[in-house]
Amino acid sequence: MSEITDFDALRRAMAENSEQPEGPARNARAEQLLAEAEKLDTPLAVIEALGHQLQVYNYSSEKDKMFVPFARLLRMWDEDPGDFDEYETHSLHWVFKWMTAGMLGQPHIPLASIEKWLGEMEHRYRLAGHSERAVRSAEFSVAAHVGDMARADRAYAAWLAAERDAMADCHACEMHSQGWWQAERGRDEEALRLWAPVLEGEYTCAHEPHAALASSLTSLLRLGRLEEARANHLRGFRLVRTMESMRGAFADHVEFCALTGNEARGLELLAERPAYFTDTGNPRSLMEFLSVVTLLMDRLTALGLADRQVPGPPGRGWTAGELAVHAREQALELAARFDARNGTPYVGEQTRARMDRRPLADRLPLGVRTARPAASSPVAPPPAAAPRPAEGDLPALLAEARELSENLRPHAVEAWAAVERAAEGVELDARTRAEIADHRAMDAGPGGVELFERAAVLYAEAGDPGEALAARARGAFLRALAGDGDAALTAVAEPYERVLGLYAEGGTGLRQTASVLMGRARILMRAVHQGGDGPPSPASVGDAEAAVREVLALVDGYGGDDVRLAARAAEARAMLGELAAHGGDAPEAVRRLDRATADFVAAGLPWFAVEYEAQSAALAQQLGDLAGAERALRAALEHGGPYLEPPGRAQLHLQLAEVLGATGRPEEAAEHALEAAHWADEAGGGPALGAWARHLLGGFLLRQGRWAEAAEVLESALPDLTAETHGDGAVVQTQWWLGDCLSELGEHHAAAERRLQAADIARHWPEQQDHATLAHLAAESLGQAGLPAEADRAYTRAGELWRSLDNVHGLVRSLRARAWLALRTGSGTDGARRLMADAVRECVAALARPTADAEARRRLTEELGHTHRQFGDLLARSSAEDAEDGSIQEAFEAALAQMALAMDAFGALGADGLHSRTAAELAAGWLEADLGRPADATARARAVLRAYADAAGDDETVRARRAEAEQMLQLMTEQET
Repeated sequence: MSEITDFDALRRAMAENSEQPEGPARNARAEQLLAEAEKLDTPLAVIEALGHQLQVYNYSSEKDKMFVPFARLLRMWDEDPGDFDEYETHSLHWVFKWMTAGMLGQPHIPLASIEKWLGEMEHRYRLAGHSERAVRSAEFSVAAHVGDMARADRAYAAWLAAERDAMADCHACEMHSQGWWQAERGRDEEALRLWAPVLEGEYTCAHEPHAALASSLTSLLRLGRLEEARANHLRGFRLVRTMESMRGAFADHVEFCALTGNEARGLELLAERPAYFTDTGNPRSLMEFLSVVTLLMDRLTALGLADRQVPGPPGRGWTAGELAVHAREQALELAARFDARNGTPYVGEQTRARMDRRPLADRLPLGVRTARPAASSPVAPPPAAAPRPAEGDLPALLAEARELSENLRPHAVEAWAAVERAAEGVELDARTRAEIADHRAMDAGPGGVELFERAAVLYAEAGDPGEALAARARGAFLRALAGDGDAALTAVAEPYERVLGLYAEGGTGLRQTASVLMGRARILMRAVHQGGDGPPSPASVGDAEAAVREVLALVDGYGGDDVRLAARAAEARAMLGELAAHGGDAPEAVRRLDRATADFVAAGLPWFAVEYEAQSAALAQQLGDLAGAERALRAALEHGGPYLEPPGRAQLHLQLAEVLGATGRPEEAAEHALEAAHWADEAGGGPALGAWARHLLGGFLLRQGRWAEAAEVLESALPDLTAETHGDGAVVQTQWWLGDCLSELGEHHAAAERRLQAADIARHWPEQQDHATLAHLAAESLGQAGLPAEADRAYTRAGELWRSLDNVHGLVRSLRARAWLALRTGSGTDGARRLMADAVRECVAALARPTADAEARRRLTEELGHTHRQFGDLLARSSAEDAEDGSIQEAFEAALAQMALAMDAFGALGADGLHSRTAAELAAGWLEADLGRPADATARARAVLRAYADAAGDDETVRARRAEAEQMLQLMTEQET
């Protein structure tokens, strides 16, 4: 830390401190700087140091410290206003507004004192000749805080009617406050209309659109504009995350999570800011924060998670139930202090209302990874049907279970489980006991073999030998599912032979026979699917196809109204489609699968079509039929409806997102990638699928220019993306995309880190194009982050890679970038000129090589033109630091020569190089003017106008070139006269 020896050093130190993150460290430094200023014996130094202290206090959690330095500043003003320069005079009056807002947030300051201060502000503004706009705005804040609605409305109207002047808050802050009032009054549409210019970036400031994005969340949720609410949460939280002074906006984001079923994300947010529980410098924002903490903890308690460990005040562990009680007590105690000060119950009423808000969405998917904390099923309920029988009504439960089984309806297994519970202690007939055992086996997975055998015994006892054989065939298929194909074939052999005999003798029906034959076909198909790393053997494919065709021969045409037989025929056709795919005949596979899915839908069993529609979509993608793939996936989502389990739903949305992305529809693709991420999280089966969905979602958001949202999603994806599961290409691409987002957001240091991490992985790849590109991008970010030495090293490395790839364009651009770095850092104009000359030589050498590729020569010529143009700009700018006589003219002459070479290169491109050539001509004209040659400058301006004599006037570049040329002509005419 350098010593403060004079006023300039103090100002530099204050400027450096202003750039530091908000917080106690910055505040402590401001206090040190005030002590240093007092040693300089310069009143203005003390005034500026006090102003700096006020600023950092205001933008921190220690707002209660503002009043002492301001009182001192005001006393100095009253004693000798001549000590204040114009800027500090403006600043002194400006921070009157901070004092009013700051006092409102401190319940120990009497309301009478605040009103007195408001009058003092009005008096001093009038003396200084300022509009009353800022005064009425401050009055509105006081009235709104205490709940005096009539006065607030009057002050609001007077605020808007008063003239805007230098004391008015910036447009962004005013619009935020005005929108907040409309939202408080229940006028959400009007609030969002007022916020729109801020949310869209038309008006910004240090705390906007941060605050407006946070304030907009509840209004958007109330209006059902969920997509906008999600986007504003992801954008806005990223902005307030590191800003200590924005606890109120932070609280709005926690509230949003509590109101949208994102309780787990709300907990993650609380964990990021433990100090927010204990910072007491701004009691008002502490009360707001504790209010939403209460809301979030009450939500967790309502979900049965009162005992869950949660982030809370440091020093001990907290459960959700404990923190709910603590936060409520603390928030209400603060509210009571405000109400006692204000003489109204308004703050307490608002605080209670906020703590008791109800969710506005069951769960709004955000795209970032958070696990659902609730134990309830995330799957949507089935469509409305007849009322379920009472739990103990055995006859009704039995009838329902048989009806569901008979018609292959979803939830038949659950219905039979209800029958079993209701039948406890009741003597049942063998048939019913067989059906219960059969359905228990279906629900038991690989462990259900013995239950199927038990069901077979009971079916036989009930006089249904065919169904007994079908149960044994189902048990045999379980063995195949467990990986023991040989045992499965052995187990199904006897039921298969026996059922054919029984059916021939009339001893069993078509259904039972078809069930056994289908069981055998499934086992043989399993052998095809699990044929090892290579393709299945012709023998296994032949056996499976014969078995499937046997099923189809038995049941095809016999379905009619029999759902079970129709399902067997459709499944057999789907199996033939799978076999065609294994045989490499994808078009035939798609045709057969589509026929099978149509049969399932026609039979009233659309949920059975989903699996095969997904297969058809994958094959269509392989064939390049993206429209067909899209149709199949949309049908699968529609047909699966509420019966799809989360993993399957996630997979379908993910496939559809990929297809839509490939057809150039990133907006719709992003919607499905978001759904995929959501359902992957609901599945709770690990991060692999969710990470890939977030990877895609981030890419689609990036393609739409939604940088902040994309960055949040990609950062959330990275911890779960692994080279082993997703491939190192996915990891590199995610880092790359994230670096692009961070660069667009101005977070250049972080962008450089991401690009360097990606480059470090890509350097091991056989193909080095990506490595070179990432190294170059990292260099750009390092330069923009103010790290010139690191940037130069990265550009040097990128240049070496471009050279190894024989990529002249990349090499030349890295040399040009290094030249500009050398000039800007003052490391030497000679070095900068050498690097730019090297770039020219590389272009010339590349053009000298023989090539038949006309397009390659055109691009190299264009690169040469840009290099000469930049060389000229660099030479002209390098002269500014030269103090020797004649050196400036020499540099300008050299720059002019480079501009002439640039014009020659662009001129060789004909019409393609017109705009670049005229830009170089105008740059040369300004150099001629600086060299004292107005006639030559005039000639160049006229040459540009002639070049565009026949050009359309609606072209923006043409208009800009003409305007600049005409400006040059006018200036040169004035000089000549």
